[in-house]
Amino acid sequence: MHNDKLQVAVVGVGSFGRNHARVYKELAAEGVELAAVVDAERSRAQTVAAEFGGQAFASLDEMLAACPALQAVSVAVPTVAHLKTARQLMERGLDVLIEKPLAFSLAEADALIGLAKLHGCVAQVGHLERFNPAVRATWALLTRPMFFEVHRLSVFSPRSLDVDVVLDLMIHDLDIVLKMANSPVRELRAVGLPVLTNKVDIASVRIEFESGCIANFTASRISTERVRKLRFFQPAQYVSLDYSRRDVFSLTVRPTAGGMPEIEPSKPPVSKEEPLRAELASFLQAVRRRATPEVTLEDGRAALALAFEIQQHMAEHRKRAHLDEVAAAIGAAMAGDKRGSAD
Repeated sequence: MHNDKLQVAVVGVGSFGRNHARVYKELAAEGVELAAVVDAERSRAQTVAAEFGGQAFASLDEMLAACPALQAVSVAVPTVAHLKTARQLMERGLDVLIEKPLAFSLAEADALIGLAKLHGCVAQVGHLERFNPAVRATWALLTRPMFFEVHRLSVFSPRSLDVDVVLDLMIHDLDIVLKMANSPVRELRAVGLPVLTNKVDIASVRIEFESGCIANFTASRISTERVRKLRFFQPAQYVSLDYSRRDVFSLTVRPTAGGMPEIEPSKPPVSKEEPLRAELASFLQAVRRRATPEVTLEDGRAALALAFEIQQHMAEHRKRAHLDEVAAAIGAAMAGDKRGSAD
C-alpha cells in the first residue's frame, strides 16, 4: 500500500500517550513504524517501548539525535508543555498532533499556529470526539441546527484535577457544537461550582449564536453515572447522538398528501472504528499528502477561546455568589490531606 514506512513517535506516554503508541503499532500494516517513545520517566518509556516497539528515550534531545528519519509525532505531554515540546519538534520540520486542549493560553495557541505556518508543518489538535463514529455519521444530517442540548457527565476520578471541568470535559462538546453551528457566538451565560476540588467540578452554560441557534451545555465530573449525549433540533428534524454508545437516532417530519405529516424514525449506519485509530489515521494521511488536517490548530484555538470566555463568566458568577470562599476552603482541605499523607 505504501512504498516507505512512515516513522512516528509519541512524546509523553502516560495513560493517553500509551494509547497513541498502541494504535501506531496497530497501523504497522498500513505503512507506519513506531520508531520512538519519550517520557520524562525513562522507566515508563521503556515499558511502553517493550510493549509496542520503538526506542525509549527520556528527552526530546535524545530522540531527535537518534532518530533522524522521524516524520510525525504525537504530543501527549501536560498542556503547560505543549508549546515548548511542539516548538522543538516543528523547528526540526516534524509534523505534530497535539493533544487537547491545544495550549495553556491563547498566546501559546497563536504561537503554535505561527510555528506550523513558518516551518510548513502539518499540525493537528487532538479533539478526539470529531472522530467518534456517531459524530461522523451525523455530519450528513446537518441542515440548520437551531437548538442543542448537551450533557457530558462523569463519575469522580483523581485524574486531570489540574484543570476545571470545562477544559477537562466540556471542551469536547464546545468544539463539536462550534463546528455544527458554524456561526459566531453572540452571547453566553455560565455558572460553575467547585464541589470536590478547588476548581469548577460542575458547569452549566448557555450560548446564543449569531444565527439564532441556542446551545445548552452541562458538564460534571462528580456525577453518579457516565453520560455522553448531544441532541439538536433543526427544521423538521430531531437528532440524538450518544458518544458512548456511538449511536445516532433521528426523527424527521415528512409531509403527506393527506395533510397530516408523518414522523419517520431513522438510524444512520455508524462504523465501528475506534475514534483514536480514526484520528491518527487521518493525521497520518494529512502528513503523507501534505494536506490540511481534519481538525486544525485554528479549530483548537476556537474551542480554547470559548472555554476561556466561559471560565471568565463563571468567575464573575462565583464572585457575585461569594463562592470563592468555598473553593478556598476546599483547596485548604486538599492541602491538609496531602500534608497528612506525607506525614
